[in-house]
Amino acid sequence: MVGVIDRELDRNHSHASQVGAERFVLHGGLVPKVNHSCEPNCGIRLNSSGAHDFVVRAPIVAGEEITFDYAMRNYSVDYFAARCRCGARHCRGRITGWRDLPTRRKADYH
Repeated sequence: MVGVIDRELDRNHSHASQVGAERFVLHGGLVPKVNHSCEPNCGIRLNSSGAHDFVVRAPIVAGEEITFDYAMRNYSVDYFAARCRCGARHCRGRITGWRDLPTRRKADYH
């Protein structure tokens, strides 16, 4: 799925994607509709426009939900106070940012 930037933002928030050290954007198209999972079937990659493209991490079958880990798009996530409800077998219990991921998970996502 190819990412497209809808508009620049002045801060991080629950729908923002971090595409640089201090650069936050809102994506257009279907990207904002993709839900979080602690065991995602997709990852993200910056494209030439600076937006996030989704790339497959595991086979996806017809009817299966496309998911990614919100930690892939933001260094810090401070706006999801409630428990994570992704239902993954290895759920972290809450939605966190990249800085809070275990070293092994970061290596897996790289």
